[in-house]
Amino acid sequence: MRNVETFAVGVVVGFLGGLFGKGGSAIATPLLSLIGIPGFVAVASPLPATLPGTLVASAEYRHANLLDWRIVLWSIGVGVPATVLGSLLTALTGARPLLFATGVLVLIFGLSFLLPSKDGAISKATGAEVLKQPHPYSRVGLILVATGAGLISGLLANSGGFLLAPSYVQFLRQPIKRAFACSLAVSAALSVPGTIVHAWLGHISWPVAGFVALGSVPASYFGARLAIRTRTSRLQRWYGIALTALGVLFLFHV
Repeated sequence: MRNVETFAVGVVVGFLGGLFGKGGSAIATPLLSLIGIPGFVAVASPLPATLPGTLVASAEYRHANLLDWRIVLWSIGVGVPATVLGSLLTALTGARPLLFATGVLVLIFGLSFLLPSKDGAISKATGAEVLKQPHPYSRVGLILVATGAGLISGLLANSGGFLLAPSYVQFLRQPIKRAFACSLAVSAALSVPGTIVHAWLGHISWPVAGFVALGSVPASYFGARLAIRTRTSRLQRWYGIALTALGVLFLFHV
């Protein structure tokens, strides 16, 4: 029964990850915790599990010409060492604070997609998604976003997508589907150093990771296909509602 539940978590994580441009670790952690997967296993095992599904979903966004490779490459170059540092810092913390922090961050970013921004950045970013001219952004802002996402993704043992996608929209003023596309590509890269460090620390259960991966790969493909064909304003509301509800539910069970 536990394996079936873990597989079902993978299906949910993969579909939502493809739909909303994120690796899925931040969603997998609370769901695994809710079905009884303990401590660091729930935190770290989704990292290798969500990598194949993230790559599948990212390929769909790339085929739709939604990737900005400059954002992706800068984010990877800055985010990978930050992720390694954050992963090493987990040795100084306990599992419960990490799980609580994951729930809080999921809730905050869920609300950020439901509440209107003061300058309307998100609503303005929900128009045409494929633009011949890239949207301008601050290089310093990109470095700060990648550094912060890398540190927190390493610390919380996730691939950073739940931080990157809203940060690209709100701080870099990118169209939301482009933000999802870039987030998936960067998440795939950031999950690798985190996986290596957490495997070395003994935090990963490979059977749990395997069942999550089996469910997430096909579901990621369908989630990405649906996202590409759906109005982004609607995706934004779904994203906010799903993350907010999950954050509240998780915090009640930590």
